[in-house]
Amino acid sequence: MSSLQDIVIIGGGQAAGWAAKTLRDLGYDQRLRVVADETHDFYERPPLSKDILSGTLAPGQLSLFPAELLASLAIDWQRPRRALAIDRQQRQVMLDNGIALAYDRLLIATGSRPRLPDPAWAHIAGVLTLRSVDDALALRQRLASCQRLAVIGGGWIGLEVASLARGQGIDVVIYERGPYLCGRSIGNDVSTHLAALHREREIALRLDCGDLRLAQVPTGVQITTPADAAVYDTVLVGAGAQLNTELAQAAGLQLGHGIVVDGSGRTSDPAIYAAGDVAQHPRHGLCVQSWANAQNQGIASARGMLGLDVNYDDIPWLWSDQHGINIQILGLHSEHNRRVHRAAEDGRDIYFQLDQQARLQHMVAFGDARAIKLGRRWMSAARQLDPAVLADPGIDLMALR
Repeated sequence: MSSLQDIVIIGGGQAAGWAAKTLRDLGYDQRLRVVADETHDFYERPPLSKDILSGTLAPGQLSLFPAELLASLAIDWQRPRRALAIDRQQRQVMLDNGIALAYDRLLIATGSRPRLPDPAWAHIAGVLTLRSVDDALALRQRLASCQRLAVIGGGWIGLEVASLARGQGIDVVIYERGPYLCGRSIGNDVSTHLAALHREREIALRLDCGDLRLAQVPTGVQITTPADAAVYDTVLVGAGAQLNTELAQAAGLQLGHGIVVDGSGRTSDPAIYAAGDVAQHPRHGLCVQSWANAQNQGIASARGMLGLDVNYDDIPWLWSDQHGINIQILGLHSEHNRRVHRAAEDGRDIYFQLDQQARLQHMVAFGDARAIKLGRRWMSAARQLDPAVLADPGIDLMALR
C-alpha cells in the first residue's frame, strides 16, 4: 500500500464516503482528497424524500459517519468544487478553480442528477427536483403552504413524495407517460397493486398522459396535456435520473449503460475506478441506483484500489416507504420470468418472479422484510422453488428455509 501516494475521489455521496472510510480502515495512510460539489459531509440520500421532507430529521443528522470518525479519516476536502476533466496521461484531475490534483488511483463516484424532460422547466418558479439536501429543504418549504401538488413521473422518488404530501392533506396528482408506475423496475402486476395503494389514498393517477407542457401562470404552474390543463401550487419532477458520466466519457473510459467496471471497480483504465449510481453492475450490465449498491460497491472499489482480492456481485436491492408501508424490491425484473403472487389478507402481499428452472430472480414484498431476507438466501443458493407453495398464504415461508 505504501506505493500509493495519492488517491482522489470525485463525489461526496454514499459511495464516496464508504470508499474513503474503507481505505483508511484497510491501512491506507497517504493523502486522500475528495472533490465534492456540495458543502455537506458524506450523507445518505434516501431520507431526503422521507425524514428530511417531513421534518423529522435535521440535515445535520444525515451524515454517514459521526464527526469524530469523519475527522479521523483526515480527508483533504476540495469543496464546493467541480472536476472539469481527467488527464489520464498525466494522472491529474482538473478542477474548476484551475488546480490540478495528481493521483495514483482515482475513484469516480459522481452519481446521477434529476432528468428534466424539458430544460426550460428549470426556470419556472414552483417546479422542483429532489436530489440534494438543499433540494429537500426547498421542497419542504413549498409543501408547508401547498394545496395542490403535481408529481411528474411515476417512479419511486415521486411516489414517496406523493405519499408524504397526501399525508399532510395536500391534493396530489401524478402524471406518468407510461401505462404503469415504476414500469422499468417492477412487473405490471406489482405496478397495479401500487397504483391501487395510491388511489385508495385519493391520489389521482394520470397514466399514459402523453407529452406535457409547463407554463408559469399567476396562480402557479399550469400543466397542459393533450387532453386538458390544470394549475398547481408546486410541481415535483421525478422523471428519472441522468448519470453523471460526462467526465468518464471525455476521458475516453469505456461506457455501457454507465461506466464499465469489473468486480473490483476498475474501469478500462487500470488507475481509475468507479462506484455507485454511475458505475455499471459488473454482472448485470446496468446501473443500480440504490443505497445498498452505493455503499457496497464503494467498499469493494476501495479494496480494489488497494490491490486486495474483491469481486463485487451483490444482488440488487432497494426499498421505498409509501403510505406507512415498507416496500422492498430484490433482484431484477424481467418480462420473461414466471410470475407468482402471494396474496395476503393483511395486505402484506409478495410478488415473485422465477426463471425456467423455478429459481427466484426478482421479488417485491409489501410490509414483509423477513420474506426479502429469505429470498436473498434462495437467490444466493440458486434454490428451486415450488410456485404453488409460494402462492399459498397458508404456508409459512419460513418453513422453506
